[in-house]
Amino acid sequence: MPFEIVKMSIFGNSNIGVYIYGNDKITFVPQGLQKKDLDGISQILQTDIMETSLANTKLLGVLMAGNNNGIILSRSALDDEVDIIKKSIKDLNLYVLPSRNNAVGNLIVANDKAALVYPYFEDDVIKQIQDTLGVEVFRRSIVGIPTVGAIIAVTNVGGLVHPDVTDEEIKFLEDIFKVPFKTGTVNFGVSFIKTGLIVNTKGAIVGEDTTGPEIARIQMVFSA
Repeated sequence: MPFEIVKMSIFGNSNIGVYIYGNDKITFVPQGLQKKDLDGISQILQTDIMETSLANTKLLGVLMAGNNNGIILSRSALDDEVDIIKKSIKDLNLYVLPSRNNAVGNLIVANDKAALVYPYFEDDVIKQIQDTLGVEVFRRSIVGIPTVGAIIAVTNVGGLVHPDVTDEEIKFLEDIFKVPFKTGTVNFGVSFIKTGLIVNTKGAIVGEDTTGPEIARIQMVFSA
C-alpha cells in the first residue's frame, strides 16, 4: 500500500502526538476515542490498536517511547496499566523508566538502529534502555534542547527534526539512525514535531492544523 497521511484532532486538539504512541506493530491510544477515529488510525498505521490509560491520564504519547523491539513507560504508570500493556505487546520488551522526569516520550526517540536520549540519564538507565530497545543509545541535546524526543520523529525509513538544527547535528542524526533526515514543522509552524505527528513505516497521522507544504515534507521524508 502507498504511504498515506491523514489529518486528525484528538479530543478537539491538534496536538495528537501528546495522546498517541505507535510503532510498526502496535498503536496505543487513549480511551474514549470515537470508532471512526480508531478505524482511521488502524487503517493508516496498519497496526493493532490498544486502548489504555497511563498514570490515569490520556497522555500516552508523553508517557511512553520505544521502537519495534521494546516499549518504555514512565514510572508514573500504574501497576494494572503496566500489566495490561505487557500482555498487549506480546514479544516486545518492556521497561518502566525510574527517572523523576515522567515525560518519557520527550526524553527518548528511537528506531531499530539507535536511540537518542536525554543527556542527563544515569549510566544504569542507559543500559536498561539499550537492553529494552536492542540498539545503541546516544546521549546529547539537539539545537540546545535536551528533550530530544519532542523535536525528532524517526522511523526505519527517515527522520524529521526541528528546523534550527545545524548541519553537524543532521549528520550526527543520520549517522546514528542510519536514515536520511530533513527539517520540518507540524500544525502550522510548530517545531516540536512529535506533538503533532504519529508516524511509522506504513503511514502518518498529523495534527489538524498541519499545512499542505508541511504534509508534503512529511511525505517526502517518511515514504519508502
